Amino acid sequence: MRFLSLFFLFSILPVFALTQSVAYSEVFGSDWDKALSYEKENRSWMKPILEKSNIPYDLAIAVIFPELVRYSALRDKMEITLLKALYINLGETYANFSIGQFQMKPSFAEIIRREAPAVTERRSDIIFKQPDDFDNISDYRKSIVTDLEDPKSEFVYLVAFIKIADRKFRTGRMNERDRVKFLATAYNFGINKSKEEIDGMADKKYFNTKLFKTQNYSYAEVSLFWYDMYRTTRK
Repeated sequence: MRFLSLFFLFSILPVFALTQSVAYSEVFGSDWDKALSYEKENRSWMKPILEKSNIPYDLAIAVIFPELVRYSALRDKMEITLLKALYINLGETYANFSIGQFQMKPSFAEIIRREAPAVTERRSDIIFKQPDDFDNISDYRKSIVTDLEDPKSEFVYLVAFIKIADRKFRTGRMNERDRVKFLATAYNFGINKSKEEIDGMADKKYFNTKLFKTQNYSYAEVSLFWYDMYRTTRK
């Protein structure tokens, strides 16, 4: 009987190991807490925007939450004045960097601006200017930087991103956790990638909150951790 008990114990240990999740709230510590505070303090304006576009609040916040953590970790260390000038004058080839509370790159914003008209309704509040609306390309790029530096303007890009992803990949048909995982990966990896490429990156560990290379984590896992443990529908 003792032998059978030991056999049973060791046989289930791998199962426990596989199901244990990293406690990202402990990994990121005070930066996680600052991100939680930001979400709570700004929920009053973020939630109505998402409701108007029929996007679940907890889904959208899960997608961007790792970036809120990263912004909290890096905001005192970021010096992007030169990078902004390089992007505005020379384009993303010379400078493609994360901007704002939700850490969007100019190249991401350019894709969203191009693809948004196909997924937004005629009376939608989501209206992005295109290159032809400007006298020169530098002014167009400057308008993107301005948008990304303002949280409320930047948040609109997130709304458009989710709508674009729904149209391209039918994410609305996925179950809740699969949708969070896919959208989080696409947000961090690229909406211009194929479904196979995005799925292939979902479990890859390339997310960190440091200026220099340290231990990396799966962006999607961090999103799912917030979704499972902190989503507002639990409160």
